[in-house]
Amino acid sequence: MKHRGAGYRLACFSVDAGPVHPSHFRKNSMLKTLVIVFHPSIGTSVANKRWLQELAQYPDRYTIHDVHQAYPDGNIDVAREQALVEAHANVVLQFPVYWFNCPPLLKQWLDEVLAYGWAYGTGGDAFKGRKVALAVTAGIRQEDFTPEAKWNVTLAQLLAPFDVTLAYIGADNRRFFAFYGAEDGPKEPDYAGRLARSAQEYERFLAAL
Repeated sequence: MKHRGAGYRLACFSVDAGPVHPSHFRKNSMLKTLVIVFHPSIGTSVANKRWLQELAQYPDRYTIHDVHQAYPDGNIDVAREQALVEAHANVVLQFPVYWFNCPPLLKQWLDEVLAYGWAYGTGGDAFKGRKVALAVTAGIRQEDFTPEAKWNVTLAQLLAPFDVTLAYIGADNRRFFAFYGAEDGPKEPDYAGRLARSAQEYERFLAAL
C-alpha cells in the first residue's frame, strides 16, 4: 500500500537535546493544530506527502510533527510528545492504513504517551475537551469499505478503537478525514487531480475543527 514519488523535505518539529517544558512550545502554537504524522516512508509517499505539502502552506495554522523522522530509532521521548500536545489547541493523528490497522509506531505512541496521570487516571486530564481528529489514507476504494462489499467492514468500524480511546481520555472526538483508493494511482486517469482536491478538503476539514 505504498507509492513512490519525488523527494520532499517536510517542515516539522525538530527534537533537540535538553530538558523540555510545555512553555517552550506555547509562545506561537497555542492556537495552532498539531498534526502528528506516522508514516514509515514519507519520502516515497504520494497521498500523505501531498496532504502535508498542502498544510505546509499555512505554517501559522499547523505544526507538522513527523514521528518517524523525530525518532528514527523508535525511542519516543514521552515528555517532549506530551509537551507538544499541551502546547496546541487541536491534535490530528495522520497515518496510512496498513493491513486494516495503524502503523506500529502509532500504537507505540499511544501506549507510551497516553500515560496514567497525564492522559487518564488521577490528574490525567491533558486531553479533556481537546479536539482530536484522525486523517487516514486507505489503499482500498471507498465502495469496498461497506458491510456488503468484499471486506464486510467500513473504515469507521476499523477506526472504532480510536473512538473508544478518545472517549476514555475525555477528548473531543472530531472523527476522521479519509482518502480512499490510494493504490489506484498508476491506473486512475485523474488520480493527481483527485488527490489535489482531497488535500484542499483536508485543510478545510482541519480549519473547521
